[in-house]
Amino acid sequence: MALKALGYVAIETAKPEEWDTFLTQFVGAMRAPDAADGAALYRVDDRVFRIRVATGTREWFVAAGYEVSDRAALDALADKVAKAGRAVTWASAETATARGAEALFATSDPAGNGLEFYCGDARTAEPFVSPIGVPAFVTGVFGMGHAVLSAPNFDETVAFHCDVLGFHQTDMPRFNLFGPDGPSMGFAFLHADNGRHHSIAFGEGPVPPSGAVHIMLELPDLTEVGKAHDRMKRFGYVESATLGRHANDETIGFYVQTPGGFDLEIGCDSKVIDPATWVTTRHESISVWGHEWGWQKAMKAQGEQA
Repeated sequence: MALKALGYVAIETAKPEEWDTFLTQFVGAMRAPDAADGAALYRVDDRVFRIRVATGTREWFVAAGYEVSDRAALDALADKVAKAGRAVTWASAETATARGAEALFATSDPAGNGLEFYCGDARTAEPFVSPIGVPAFVTGVFGMGHAVLSAPNFDETVAFHCDVLGFHQTDMPRFNLFGPDGPSMGFAFLHADNGRHHSIAFGEGPVPPSGAVHIMLELPDLTEVGKAHDRMKRFGYVESATLGRHANDETIGFYVQTPGGFDLEIGCDSKVIDPATWVTTRHESISVWGHEWGWQKAMKAQGEQA
């Protein structure tokens, strides 16, 4: 069974206009025709959509959608998920088509994170044209990017994603984010069957009110990342982490808070691995340089006031 890549993400919001501005005028995504149920769809390449934003009553990361190789693989995966005790809900043909898929089922992991798996990735011949001139996003065989979620039952959740779903360990560090005397926090960076360093990742802790920690989109070079950073400042969006370079996947980028409360990482120059030969690493730091986080700034400010 080939777990190919992150295909799309689905979001619920009570602020669709804010999301539209964020995605088109800041990120540079292209608005696609709305889904049959009225959800707004956004493209960053030739897939019919990568980001689905449905109007609702809450700010919530509904699901990350992952592509598998074919219908036989999808059926086998659904069987494994059901045998592992997780509910499997098959989508109607209409819903699958609306997701740009041949067939699709929804489920959740042991932490309750929403997941969708599908086969038959729908593409369009209409060229991707960013409304603000972003030339391209790095997708292709690497998929849309990655999603980072949380799990209070960390070990159980990571085991489910590896042993049942078919993700593979890339980097499995523990960090003392709050100093050497604070509690350590486990992280799991997991890759699918492609060269992206991680297509999904988990932090040890409660699921946040938004339903996710962050999603990531990759731009072709540092110039485009810098332009995005300037746009963030121009719009007055909250910077969740300053520019920096990660130690494990080597991405250079920054984090910005989305209208849904979770973050978007925008970066470039991400490490490409060989998924067939990769040996799990355990990095001892999050970043090589930069990446001062919002919570670090807040703690520093509190210390100066004390």
